[in-house]
Amino acid sequence: MRGYSKFRVLLFAMALGLAAYAGNLGHAAEDAAAPAAAGENGEPARGAKKGVFSIILSNIDGVFIVIAVLSVTGLSLIIQGFIKARASVIIPEYSTRQIREMIQSRQYRELIEFTEKDPSFVSQALHPALKRAPDFAQMKEAMETALGEQTADQFRRIEYLNIIGNLGPLLGLLGTVLGMIDSFQAMSEAGGQADPKVLAAGISKALAHTFLGLMLALPCLAAFGVLRTLIDRLTVQGSLIAEELLMMMKPAEVRAPSPAARPAPAVAAAPAAAAIPTATAIPTATAVKKG
Repeated sequence: MRGYSKFRVLLFAMALGLAAYAGNLGHAAEDAAAPAAAGENGEPARGAKKGVFSIILSNIDGVFIVIAVLSVTGLSLIIQGFIKARASVIIPEYSTRQIREMIQSRQYRELIEFTEKDPSFVSQALHPALKRAPDFAQMKEAMETALGEQTADQFRRIEYLNIIGNLGPLLGLLGTVLGMIDSFQAMSEAGGQADPKVLAAGISKALAHTFLGLMLALPCLAAFGVLRTLIDRLTVQGSLIAEELLMMMKPAEVRAPSPAARPAPAVAAAPAAAAIPTATAIPTATAVKKG
């Protein structure tokens, strides 16, 4: 968990550095283009145009800062999501092969210790089931509960992308409303004779926030949809593998003879009772702790 936090902090710092670098490039480009766009008296030329990036950076306020922070957070969550939503991380082949070999060799004590330490999806689903041995019905119930918890935990990790993606348009709308309020307030203060330049500045601010909100929402929602599909496929595959491994530990059932081949009750009563197995090869959790 500590490494996971360090990785998130590193991504956050890298994203902030890229944002600062891009901001410096935008200001540098704007300063370089200013002399060429200026007139003879040092005033801006009438036909000079600003880029979208320059317009956005010229309207920095509280809404802009919130969207910027959420953008960096969303970027880090997207990178982490695609790194962790892989078969080699959720259901590694090494863990599955190791568990299968332990079951085939009946090394149940080592199997309990291995699944307790292994962070893979299959191990975390089988470990609670092994604690309920030798009752197979309770083992199956414990594994189903663990599978549900593990699946919910995988989806919970990417749910923040859905939240950020839904907040993006709302924050953009908030900035739009604030920009329109500034425009109409300027018109009111000018007695209805406001300079169109002032009104255009407010409308530009409003549209810049709308643009930022959409740019925040689109990548987050798209990544959330892709990651949800990947996690759903991998968790279903992991559940099937866990069920297959659990069935390998199921004790052999005694089949009742058919009525046509059943011998007389007086002759077969005693041997039939003696033939039913009463023990299982899987040790209980108490026996493992004592060992």
